[in-house]
Amino acid sequence: QLDPENTGFIGVETFASLVHSHELPLDPAKLDMLVALAQGNDEGQVCYQELVDLISSKRSSSFKRAIANGQRALPRDVLLDETGLGIYKRFVRYVAYEILPCEMDRRWYFYQHRTCPPPVFMAAVTLTQIIVFLCYGARLNKWVLQTYHPEYMKSPLVYHPGHRARAWRFLTYMFMHVGLEQLGFNALLQLMIGVPLEMVHGILRISFLYLAGVLAGSLTVSITDMRAPLVGGSGGVYALCSAHLANVVMVSEGTR
Repeated sequence: QLDPENTGFIGVETFASLVHSHELPLDPAKLDMLVALAQGNDEGQVCYQELVDLISSKRSSSFKRAIANGQRALPRDVLLDETGLGIYKRFVRYVAYEILPCEMDRRWYFYQHRTCPPPVFMAAVTLTQIIVFLCYGARLNKWVLQTYHPEYMKSPLVYHPGHRARAWRFLTYMFMHVGLEQLGFNALLQLMIGVPLEMVHGILRISFLYLAGVLAGSLTVSITDMRAPLVGGSGGVYALCSAHLANVVMVSEGTR
């Protein structure tokens, strides 16, 4: 009767009145989650399969995170309609819509986000790269194509396949850059892509991802060109871009 066309969806108000009129033993927090899901889909309706998954053991990680937060009510306003937000909270909202594919996940992330611990890894890496570049620029009196200076290649940070025994060079080359163009490009992408990813996924995952990209770069050079030195954090930046591309695909799928 509630779904005569057998679509698998019913309106939010109809579902809520059904719960209250029949006194169904549904946790208020779970009801809020269903309403959030309904507001996040194109139909604006409660899905039968989502109800079954919620009540049964087939719960998504989003449901588990939400229910684990107890009886806290989920605000029903759409995030984009929130007013009076400060600069940082607007940035958090931007990150939620940029990284997370589901409206429910965006809202839970926004309302439960804490500033501690802050996204310090990408900021620290970028700041260190800038300081190292400035130090070598002042020392060599050269701000572009620094690799052409003979003293530059004597740095203990630069990676060269001939120095593979010095294992730290497989990673430390990420602090060195050829010139302002490479440093500026890498720093911009690290802050624009890396910081939002770190805010959502945490410092451990993003630091592992970034360092894995850096290590992959030095290992690739060791195999493909035994004579070429390597500088710059481009390997880590490529890893961040790959992760961001995956988020773009998921967000686009979630908005269809």
